[in-house]
Amino acid sequence: MKRSLLFLMVLLLIGSVSLFGQQKKFSLYAVGFYNQENLFDTCHDAGKNDYEFLPTGSYHWNGMKYTHKLHNMAQVLAEMGTDILPQSIGCTLIGLSEVENDRVLNDLVAQEPLKTRGYKFCHIEGPDVRGVDCALLYNPKLFSVRNVKLIPYIYEPKDSARKTRGFITVSGTLAGEHVTVIVNHWPSRFAGSYYRERAGHQCRAVKDSVLREDPLCKVIIMGDMNDDPTDKSMAEALGARQEIKDVKDNEMFNPWWNTLVKDGTGTLAYNGSWNLFDQIVLSPGLLNRDGSKDYSTLKYYKHQIFRRDYLFQTEGKYKGTPKRTTAGGVWLDGYSDHLPTIVYLIKEQK
Repeated sequence: MKRSLLFLMVLLLIGSVSLFGQQKKFSLYAVGFYNQENLFDTCHDAGKNDYEFLPTGSYHWNGMKYTHKLHNMAQVLAEMGTDILPQSIGCTLIGLSEVENDRVLNDLVAQEPLKTRGYKFCHIEGPDVRGVDCALLYNPKLFSVRNVKLIPYIYEPKDSARKTRGFITVSGTLAGEHVTVIVNHWPSRFAGSYYRERAGHQCRAVKDSVLREDPLCKVIIMGDMNDDPTDKSMAEALGARQEIKDVKDNEMFNPWWNTLVKDGTGTLAYNGSWNLFDQIVLSPGLLNRDGSKDYSTLKYYKHQIFRRDYLFQTEGKYKGTPKRTTAGGVWLDGYSDHLPTIVYLIKEQK
């Protein structure tokens, strides 16, 4: 009953808002990101170092564990966005990281909470040594794909033997507008900051290329950046700013900066403190930089870290942190070491 009343209040707030003395209606779209934390099947992929996630590997990754992992991930993905939108709708777009291949993605969208919505996915096999890739789930009733590219992460010649995730770039149509989503998983913190700064520069170049081709395109950059909003890779290399009013034409807005700095919360915990690596940042076309309430085209409305009680450890040393699939060699039947993030976009109905 409480949830129904909350949803009714949201509908009244969003679906029928009086602006400038006129009654207007708006459409709302949820765009999310979720690191799947090692969504592997139980089979070896040739050329990939996925041996840990085989039945004979260190994780003893068998059919039962894989089935549980799919169910758990699908449960979260299906609930993302439903704090505001109906359960039947949820997120229109969800970027994923740490998915092994098309096979696990097909198995994932076949899970009943997602199957009912008819999700499809965009994925291109990448060069990562472990075999983990990025992908984009989308609801074809709300988003139509124009093209999909995997733009490689380029190392310097001295590091040419290294292999990591590229930038999966999906262009399509949302709410009648050209929208491009770039899904990322930047080099880990085992690598130096320089490699993530390099990722920031390269991702920015991808975004700039999209906007040169179509200046009206709305660009969404999302992913596990392995850095916080305040780090150099995000704030300087990518050019993702803290406040909407400060965003220049060649920059982006990062709503998660204040979530981390002012609210003191994040998406993953390390040594007792929060980081916020899982970010969704927006190009100027999605912003009202002048402070107006112009929603005649798709615009940023709000954002949230998605939380449910079941996503957290309830006891022990790691109480209050995200409940992982495994920890310390023990299978926890959990979810991920990251929490999902969501941005809501709004557009006036004509």
